Amino acid sequence: MLDQGTAPPATEPSAPKASGLFALTRRKPVELLVAEGGQGEGGSLRRSLSMWQLTMISIGATLGTGIFVVLGEAVPLAGPAVTLAFVFAGLTALFSALSYAELAGTIPVAGSSYSYAYATMGELVAWVCGWCLLLEYGVSVAAVAVGWGDYLNELLDGTIGVTLPAALTAPPGDGGIFNLPALIVVLLAMVFLLGGAKESARANTIMVVVKIAALVLFCAIGFMGFTSGNYSDFMPLGVSSVGAAGAILFFSYIGFDAASTAGEEAKDPKRDLPRAIMLSLVIVTALYVLVAAVAVGAWDWKKFEGSEASLAAIMNDVTGQSFWGTLLAAGAVISIASVVLTVLYGQTRILFAMSRDGLVPKAFGKVNPKTGTPRVNTVIVSLFCGVLAAAVPLGELVNATSIGTLFAFALVNIAVIVLRFTQPNLQRSFKVPFGPLFPVLGFLFCGYSMYSLDMITWVVFGVWMAVGLVVYFLYGMRRSRLATAEK
Repeated sequence: MLDQGTAPPATEPSAPKASGLFALTRRKPVELLVAEGGQGEGGSLRRSLSMWQLTMISIGATLGTGIFVVLGEAVPLAGPAVTLAFVFAGLTALFSALSYAELAGTIPVAGSSYSYAYATMGELVAWVCGWCLLLEYGVSVAAVAVGWGDYLNELLDGTIGVTLPAALTAPPGDGGIFNLPALIVVLLAMVFLLGGAKESARANTIMVVVKIAALVLFCAIGFMGFTSGNYSDFMPLGVSSVGAAGAILFFSYIGFDAASTAGEEAKDPKRDLPRAIMLSLVIVTALYVLVAAVAVGAWDWKKFEGSEASLAAIMNDVTGQSFWGTLLAAGAVISIASVVLTVLYGQTRILFAMSRDGLVPKAFGKVNPKTGTPRVNTVIVSLFCGVLAAAVPLGELVNATSIGTLFAFALVNIAVIVLRFTQPNLQRSFKVPFGPLFPVLGFLFCGYSMYSLDMITWVVFGVWMAVGLVVYFLYGMRRSRLATAEK
């Protein structure tokens, strides 16, 4: 394997040529993927991220608005056993996280699951995976940005007693004219990203520390109102209710794969990427379980049903003061900004990898030599996501991000198994334990979660996939670097 601290060899390995239908299954060798690492049009990405910063990127993308509002949906389904539901969801995510950790340490490149699929299952599957990631990252950035205005208004109201008018906090069709805060938070994230990966990582680390501190503060205050009697009937709705709540809570874990998109900007990717992925999942799971346990201990679980239950409401009830809710709103504002920053970062790096392979226009692969960032890529993606969030009602398209994510996770689990059989002697800095068992379980859990989604989500996903296939056959298949033999 290529040493990540050295320059690529003078003669890079090449992929076998394929034509006709076989072109759909042409694979890009792992050695070639690694050798190209960091190289873009006009410059190179810079290896500047430590394991701590990689971990913060994953936490920043995962620990978002979900925990601030998800209890109102999950507690009525599981009661006090919602803590077990979080553990169940965390275990579901763990199987896929293990697969990501193995592949991130073996193929430390910017494309995440797109690149892993390219090396194991061929170009067409890689394109489908990349197209899913565009849906996951792009639409989720817009969806998260939409909610930023609500928390910003809550913060403004609690501090200076004013709020932004409804016409400027929602898109047409949702009661407004233009969601200005959504556009602003995306543009702020763009400014940080244009400054460089290291600078963006520093800003994200500060925001992650603030939102973790906000959740720890909630636990400290909520514990003052803790009543052990709230746990006297731990599982009032039965065992099946834990699984139902866990299926909803699984989506609170989406984002832990963000560190894998930084494979070409990590200082020591083979060592640090697997550690960052696993450490972020452990930290996020521990926080989720702790917050859920304190919330149910402070409030009888029946109060969550049919109410506007939130962490801020619990803090206000325990203390009898609105100040704490306002403080938590400030934490939510920072939390959402962190999610927008890290997910937008992941989106640009995936497009960077796809551009380098020729599957999307070269503009997305141009690197600014001064900052070491894909500047044009970042501006285009940011403006697209900002306008999408500000002017378009997302509706069911938001739900489709979940199915796209699960599909990508499922492919990563398959990729681990394929690579184990096709290249058993490949150097791996981390290996999923118990052979193919855990990747198979990861695939089955993802499949079950996809099956549980409603029909309209499948329809939206099907339409998105159909559009993606048209784009691939009309553009990507012919311009692929493997097709043109361009080196």
